[in-house]
Amino acid sequence: MKLAIYGQTYQQNTKDIIDRILSVTQKNNAEVVFEANYHAILSENNVFAKEIPTFSNHTELNDGFDFFISIGGDGTMLRAATFVKNKNIPIVGINAGRLGFLANVQRESVEKSILFLLEGNYKVSERTLLSLECYPDPCDIFDLNVALNEITVSRKNTTSMITIETCLNGEYLTSFWADGLIISTPTGSTGYNLSCGGPVITPESKCLVITPIAPHNLNVRPLVICDETEIKLKVSGREPQFLVSLDSGTKAIDNENEIHIKKAPFTINMVDFPEEGFLKTLRNKLLWGEDKRN
Repeated sequence: MKLAIYGQTYQQNTKDIIDRILSVTQKNNAEVVFEANYHAILSENNVFAKEIPTFSNHTELNDGFDFFISIGGDGTMLRAATFVKNKNIPIVGINAGRLGFLANVQRESVEKSILFLLEGNYKVSERTLLSLECYPDPCDIFDLNVALNEITVSRKNTTSMITIETCLNGEYLTSFWADGLIISTPTGSTGYNLSCGGPVITPESKCLVITPIAPHNLNVRPLVICDETEIKLKVSGREPQFLVSLDSGTKAIDNENEIHIKKAPFTINMVDFPEEGFLKTLRNKLLWGEDKRN
């Protein structure tokens, strides 16, 4: 078995996590390959006792890799998705951050989770991605303009609201007067969408949710739609530009452009373990059921 290892920063618990991974993989003859920049960070902190192979980019992730392990928080998981892209390599998230909806393997469960991978004791959860196109000017934010969590349009350099004319499959829905608009996947429903009052959606649901950010239309509410819907957005406001965000990537776009959003033609595979399912994560992270009456 061959595992790709990726992270973005060195934290207080990073060495312990790496030591746990290397210990269990070496005992079970599994090969590990570290992303080059992360390897450099770890080497600076004297994590490795011997030479470890590296990879540098998406093209070096070939069919020989069985899993892509992300070490960090949910933001690191989102960056991991931009490495994997359409390779269909399942992603495993080890939480070295705070909340950890996506990176739901805790430090104390690392050895057990790696053994689950080796034994085949896991399931793969297919996650919908969103794709973005701009007309008439292209707006390349990543190599592939796709997002795992959400695509957001928002105001730029102003405290004034923007107006977001919204059409679904060519039919006019409404014009949102707001600070912005979130188009979220089920995976992203526990992120920015949740903070703005949107619903929690189970990961395998075949839907998207449109959530306004601080809308001035007080009777406007988040709207759940079929994930086959094509969404067209046209933004106007006092400033000549607005911001478009794909997960962690952001770019300023001229108001003359239309934003077209639809489901991407491929999915991301994420690994779920028997003891770390989505419903348990909801209870643990959102403290559901933490009530004396329960």
